[in-house]
Amino acid sequence: MFFTLIAVFIAGIGGAGLAMLLRMTFRGRLPAWITPLFAGGAMIAATVSTEYTWFDNQVGNLPEGMEVIVSREHTAWYQPWTYVRPYVNGFIALDRASIRMNDALPGVQLVNLYVYGRWAAITEVPMAVDCEAGRQMTLIDQPDLTEAALGDDARWNAMPEGDPLRAALCDEA
Repeated sequence: MFFTLIAVFIAGIGGAGLAMLLRMTFRGRLPAWITPLFAGGAMIAATVSTEYTWFDNQVGNLPEGMEVIVSREHTAWYQPWTYVRPYVNGFIALDRASIRMNDALPGVQLVNLYVYGRWAAITEVPMAVDCEAGRQMTLIDQPDLTEAALGDDARWNAMPEGDPLRAALCDEA
């Protein structure tokens, strides 16, 4: 966030410098108010640019074996251009290198999901996925991975047909 703020300030200074150069080139025939106009326009352009490039930069920096399974697009009334073209401000990535099987429950896969958000810390979410039964469970509150902890009486959630985690793990026949 700090570097984005610095980049926006530098863009503003550059925009103001360009306006001042144009005013000198045209020997004062341009009005003085174009200087703050160019500075503000450059700052807005820099801000919009960082918002739209954040997702691609993050995906490009993901380690080997990470796969984006879901992304969240953003629109806001105070950013009217987002209604024309929304930008991605969050996504969930599956760490394929972390996939392991549970010896206590055959068919149950243990995976790590990572939740990325613009201006938010990355959150790791361990999951248990039972493809055969079409169910999943978050393991944040499960310190022990025993058969009793992952058994039928545990807090499993059904995975509907269109679930992105199910599509990434179970439907890849």
